[in-house]
Amino acid sequence: MTSVLLGLVLGALVAGGNVWMLGWPGDESLRLAWFVAAPLVATLATALAARATASSRAAGPARKDVAARDEPAGVAPPKPAEPAKPAEPAEHTALRLLAALQEDGRLIDFLQEDIAPYSDQQVGAATRGIHESCAKALRACVTLEAVMPGREEESVTVPAGFDPASVRLVGNVQGKPPFKGTLRHPGWRVTSVTIPERRGLDPRIVAPAEVELA
Repeated sequence: MTSVLLGLVLGALVAGGNVWMLGWPGDESLRLAWFVAAPLVATLATALAARATASSRAAGPARKDVAARDEPAGVAPPKPAEPAKPAEPAEHTALRLLAALQEDGRLIDFLQEDIAPYSDQQVGAATRGIHESCAKALRACVTLEAVMPGREEESVTVPAGFDPASVRLVGNVQGKPPFKGTLRHPGWRVTSVTIPERRGLDPRIVAPAEVELA
């Protein structure tokens, strides 16, 4: 398209020059030279414009071919990043722990049971098996350690700079640490947690109903 427009412009210039030369008095040989040279100039300019247009059109595919050759063969394009999975609500972890205690030790059944009608001997005999099963389930899910070493009712010293969230002072609390007192409870600290997954289940169903068919 550019070469055609350029040719039309040059043709108009040549035609105008011819008209001007025909009306220009002077040497007859100068006018003859103009009539001969003008078409050659127009033809040469049109050819140069066409060549430049063809070169610009070929440059685009050539660059694409070079870019394609630069890519290593057999390398697949990078896969789009997978969307991040939604975070599990915090209460679901607690429900899975409760489900594990129920499945192994029937802890929920025991806590929901009204034990007032039973004697201490009956309650003690029933809780022995529940205690063993629940302790096993808890150890499988959570690793615990004592916050303060020692046995209950032993004398202990609470040093200066203690963590109030880890050690709770009770009784007659006066003055500044270090404090000397009696260990009423060693406390518990969780060192690791391994809660079993329950895929495909409603997290709020901690114990499904069981129906035995005859």
